[in-house]
Amino acid sequence: MKRRDLLLGAAAMAASAGLARPAIAQPAAARVLRMVPHANPGSLDPIWTTAYVTRNFGYLVFDTLFATNERLEVEPQMAEGHTVEDDGKRYIITLRDGLRFHDGEPVRPADCIASLERWSKRDSMGQRLAALLDEMRPLDDRRFEIRLKRPFSLLLTALGKPSSNVPFIMPERIARTDPFKQIEEFVGSGPFRFNRDEWVPGSVLTFARNEHYRPRSSGTPSLTAGPKVVHLDRVEWRVIPDASTAGAALQAGEVDWWEQPNPDLMPLLRRHRQIEVTTQDPVGLAGIMRFNHLQPPFDNAALRRAIVPAINQMDFMIAVNGTDPAGIRTGTGFFASVSPLATSAGVEAMKGDLAAARAAIKASGYNGERIVILGPTDINAPKALSEVTHDLLRRLELNVDFQAMDWGTVVQRRNSREPVERGGWSVLCTAFGGYDFLDPSGHLPLRGNGTQGWVGWPTSARLEELREAWFDAPDLAAQKRIAAEMQALAFQEVPYLPLGEYIQFTALRRNVQGMLKGVPVFWNIRKA
Repeated sequence: MKRRDLLLGAAAMAASAGLARPAIAQPAAARVLRMVPHANPGSLDPIWTTAYVTRNFGYLVFDTLFATNERLEVEPQMAEGHTVEDDGKRYIITLRDGLRFHDGEPVRPADCIASLERWSKRDSMGQRLAALLDEMRPLDDRRFEIRLKRPFSLLLTALGKPSSNVPFIMPERIARTDPFKQIEEFVGSGPFRFNRDEWVPGSVLTFARNEHYRPRSSGTPSLTAGPKVVHLDRVEWRVIPDASTAGAALQAGEVDWWEQPNPDLMPLLRRHRQIEVTTQDPVGLAGIMRFNHLQPPFDNAALRRAIVPAINQMDFMIAVNGTDPAGIRTGTGFFASVSPLATSAGVEAMKGDLAAARAAIKASGYNGERIVILGPTDINAPKALSEVTHDLLRRLELNVDFQAMDWGTVVQRRNSREPVERGGWSVLCTAFGGYDFLDPSGHLPLRGNGTQGWVGWPTSARLEELREAWFDAPDLAAQKRIAAEMQALAFQEVPYLPLGEYIQFTALRRNVQGMLKGVPVFWNIRKA
């Protein structure tokens, strides 16, 4: 059964004067969009990191072979089309005519193959493709083939996935970079060019319209699919960590869009006649508490399990999004609540019982080892989740070292596998969009593939076996049974803990029109 059929309804259910400015002439205001991103990007490589701010950068600069619309249907993007042969084991993908990178070079099948190879080393669905892959090879200037050892019904879903890690296409010379090292050149074929010479790290990133970009000639813009028609000459990201300053800049018209306004400022923004507060992602986001499985003390499964009874998701969600019930969901597990695979298996273990948790911690053999929490200071949801986690672990009488830093530093440092004495970490909190938690195929934090997986690196042969079984399940009922077993196991092995779900709001000046729902993209937007 196809993933699209299973999940078709998921999306539906679901003081500004001091701002830094690049020292260049400014185009007409109506053709320039200034946005405050939710964080300073610590990395600009959307394959090396899953950070959403880097994914959003990727959508400006790079393009994809396929894309996904709001109904979770896969559509061609850079691809003109494809054929399937040999009982689903041979895909031939044809590129659209005239595709070029920002440096003027044509997009070749070799670029696509190298990009997919690099992506497949880091992404969960990419790793599944790599395991089934026989070979990828060019056929001519516009066509290449993907040969599989056995059919993979989610191949196009993987190539068109809307969220991290997105299989962006890069020039071959860039895509040949070791996937565990960051790229240093940012040349794509997407609708905007990154103005690297104007980049002020931690302050300003700017993008110019790619005048040679050729959008698809048919379809309807939806999520990441459809024609990417650009109405702007320039996009500027203004990194403003202070919420009050960002709010003041939006009210004064110094910026046009604040991607993630703080909940305590939203009532003020809603009262402003020139500002609209709306939902960016109707599916919602899931907060998680991630443990480092490679280093003490959370290499001890008994200690990880001991934290489970202490969790009260409401505490975390109120800290993130306030008390409005329309903005938070609790009682959630390891799969997005809008997914047909969502299950209550094991959820009852999270009951906010500190006494039970303390007893379990004592029985776990914990011996006072230092626990380092990486706590971001400049991104609302992970900041709130981290602060509640710090308070909770402190009340559980654990030896907690809360280390506060900007999100960009967290993104860099969380890749360290060293002990805490050498700059490592024990716990971090973040959030993933519901699109990433719909099922096991792209669910990075639910993998048990050790050092080949996402930061935290849990190893669980049984989780991996169940994931494989899910791919081979004959129908939705079987997939649900496997998902429930995976979740029950996850509450025992604890690769991470689910902290609830929240709806992310965004705030724009009312003259900004055409924002697409789902992930922040900059085509289809115009300023009236």
